[in-house]
Amino acid sequence: MIRIDEIYQNTFLPWAETQPLHGLHWFDPFGSVQFEDLRSVPPVPGHDSAVRYLFWDQEPLHDDTVAATLPKFKQMFSGRHHIITSEKNSAMVEYVKNTYDITPHYYFFHGWAALDWYRGYDRSLLITPPSKRTIRQTFIAPNRIIAGRRQHRLLMLYHIFKNNLINNWISCPAVCPEENIAVADVVRPLSNIYPDIESVFARQTLPRDFPGETGHPMRSCWLDLFRESADCLLYLVTETVATGQRLHLTEKTFKPIAFQHPFLLWAQPGVLSHLRSQGFETFDNLFDELYDQEFNNIKRLNLILNNIKQFKRSEYDQLTLNKIQHNYQKFFDHDQIKTRINQEIVNPIKEFFEKTRHS
Repeated sequence: MIRIDEIYQNTFLPWAETQPLHGLHWFDPFGSVQFEDLRSVPPVPGHDSAVRYLFWDQEPLHDDTVAATLPKFKQMFSGRHHIITSEKNSAMVEYVKNTYDITPHYYFFHGWAALDWYRGYDRSLLITPPSKRTIRQTFIAPNRIIAGRRQHRLLMLYHIFKNNLINNWISCPAVCPEENIAVADVVRPLSNIYPDIESVFARQTLPRDFPGETGHPMRSCWLDLFRESADCLLYLVTETVATGQRLHLTEKTFKPIAFQHPFLLWAQPGVLSHLRSQGFETFDNLFDELYDQEFNNIKRLNLILNNIKQFKRSEYDQLTLNKIQHNYQKFFDHDQIKTRINQEIVNPIKEFFEKTRHS
């Protein structure tokens, strides 16, 4: 099993070290996109024939972070430049390619992160099987970072609060733990989308914490909330990125699969199609999944909320149980994982190192 915290040194680096003047660059600590946090291994001197691979795979590409880092990277590290991301069909990837003359490549970093972080939970007794659950709520919707580029989560929460869907497992901080900005200040600019958003949030008692939690700790890198998840029929995922032209899924989307839940995704259009292309099942027998084809962000959000409001709490039918079990087995199937490692990591590594060896 690939450990995601060793993927650069133990998976990518052995190939690079076999080629003269090939160097890898990645960000450390995890989640940084600051130029000052770039690691360069092995150290390759400045040379027109040097081949550089920049791994911008942990975080999405954004105009400001790209502009702050890529010019410095190209200036300090001369040679031929490649960027490896975890986003597909991305307007930002095309922008980076054309603006900075960098050749892009893709692999599903967050899919591998989820397989690493969630491994072994299928052999524990922490996840209650669907047949043994006592349902008390319709859905669970964790939300931690709600400011900056993730303020789209407040748009979802606005609908939940306004439609009085609060008798569910929902978290929402009073102050964004990452940006250190009060929710009241973050929602104010969003009044141009929903004029009553400030008053809707003002009526809520925040923070909304899960039992035993304070301060909304970062817990993406493992499974938790086992009891709360077992209370619910559905998992409402608010992804890291929900707008713009790109596919950028993270480990958050795999939590309901590991928990054996049907799911709705507040994410970019096309994510359900992408999951199906990976061999997973989605739940068109429960939901109107046309929301996945809606490119207008507000309309897509409204379609997702309509699915929640119209969902009737009942026992899962056999088709739903079959889909849940299929996803669970596919995610934790170790033989399939080995195949996917070769298909999505090992083979692409060989291909793009081979392609760039003489380029």
